[in-house]
Amino acid sequence: MKPQSWPSLLALSGMALPLAFVSLPLYVLLPNRYAAEFGVSLASLGALLLVVRALDAVLDPWLGQLCDRWFAAGTARVRQRSGLLCLGLIVGFAGLWMPDVWILLSGASVTPDRVWLLAAPCLVLAYLCATALNLNLQSWGTRLGGVAVQRSRITAWREGLGLVGVVMASVLPTLLDARALVLCFVLLLLLSIWLWQRAPVMPSKPSAVADQSTWLSPLAKPAFRALLQVFLLNGIASAVPATLVMFFIQDRLQAPAGYEALYLGAYFLAAALSMPLWLKVVQRLGLAQAWLVGLGLSVLVFMWTVSLGAGDLWGFAVICALSGVALGADLVVPGALLTGVIQRGNDAGSAEGRYLGWWQVATKLNLALAAGLALPALQMAGYTAGTRSPEGLWALSMAYAVLPCILKLLAAWRLWRAREHLWENFHGQ
Repeated sequence: MKPQSWPSLLALSGMALPLAFVSLPLYVLLPNRYAAEFGVSLASLGALLLVVRALDAVLDPWLGQLCDRWFAAGTARVRQRSGLLCLGLIVGFAGLWMPDVWILLSGASVTPDRVWLLAAPCLVLAYLCATALNLNLQSWGTRLGGVAVQRSRITAWREGLGLVGVVMASVLPTLLDARALVLCFVLLLLLSIWLWQRAPVMPSKPSAVADQSTWLSPLAKPAFRALLQVFLLNGIASAVPATLVMFFIQDRLQAPAGYEALYLGAYFLAAALSMPLWLKVVQRLGLAQAWLVGLGLSVLVFMWTVSLGAGDLWGFAVICALSGVALGADLVVPGALLTGVIQRGNDAGSAEGRYLGWWQVATKLNLALAAGLALPALQMAGYTAGTRSPEGLWALSMAYAVLPCILKLLAAWRLWRAREHLWENFHGQ
């Protein structure tokens, strides 16, 4: 299949933008809104987020199998189910951002307990609908297959629009009230569904595999296990500094207020701008080799972070920008490699959802494992947020700068060791 034109790539990947609203704001902005405006306990809200997210992750492989059945029934079934999922997502998202409106409409008064009780089913509904939509989105692109360059272009457009969504989801809630935010989200979601009517599709491939496979089947494939291991190691390596970046900026660099947004903006902007460059690297070297280059660049750049101290604001800005460039490889390559693994495993057109279900489990485990590794280790080493003892700052630098580099090197080693399964020929045929 020939590489897609940009209108078809936009139609195929547009859903990634509104789906970004269901990740970052729920973790970063929603707890602050619930605590400040409705008096909800942060501890109870944090526990709710953890439990619902764990349930969401556990159900991912099953949802992936369900997604395969929709695709097996044809594109019309996928579009129909996606429309219903969008309605559920709108209800859940609106309930989370406007709990007071729903409670007042029911005739009750707004109390912290009622807000918390309403948030629970809304979170479950929003997470499950967003997860299923994301599986449809990724399966759609994965089923188009093709050579390495085409696969990486599809992945780059999806991840790039997701990156735009992350930036919008970070900024809009600070500029708009809850009603305007929900309206903006609904319009973006409806636009994405409209674009899906124009997305390129391939007919489903009738196969006994689709009927006999279970949600555990992908784990039986050595190539998928190897790729999943690389993806997990690299994902944790990226999630550790994401978990600790605010502490590092505020306590290690002692940067003035507001610099956090500038650093994050430089990081994500550099990642977005670097995607065309990485597509050229893929075309020149191949997918796995391009990822190795990206992993190496990330370590070479980020290792210098350990030498930074108070006032090294410009040095960190340069590291953020160059690390963003390296991030571009992480956005372009892994999804395209996964498509190749599915193709060579003779599961193309029948089992993409099962693979992507486990892929999403790994994605969600990255942040959980990063927080579970880094935060307790920091506390044991004597670091406390807001304090600047030499021992605590040294521990912070080790966790923020050194641990991710070690994990990146392990990911590169595992990728090299898995070359029998993951290396493709020059043009990724």
